Amino acid sequence: MAKSANLYARIEPNVKNEAEAILSQLGIPASNAINMFYKQIILQGGLPFEVKLPAHPIDVGNMTQEEFNAEIQKGLDDIANGRVKPAAEVFSNIRKKYNI
Repeated sequence: MAKSANLYARIEPNVKNEAEAILSQLGIPASNAINMFYKQIILQGGLPFEVKLPAHPIDVGNMTQEEFNAEIQKGLDDIANGRVKPAAEVFSNIRKKYNI
């Protein structure tokens, strides 16, 4: 068996749980995934993905008129088809997800 080193890291519990659930479905132990991540850092000479702030998915300032109208229409269609939730429920879910 190859020698190994221990890695101790603090991670948000919900992030750990969600990631490990996905890894479990893939049949990959967390330690193997971390080892793969580190190997990719070595191969890529840095993080194996781009690190930047994502564009907000609905940034009105960067939308064309057609894109804006399409987003408004999606909202109207959701309302017409009963795909709505009370605001209190939505905000409660956001608070839970981000531990706010």
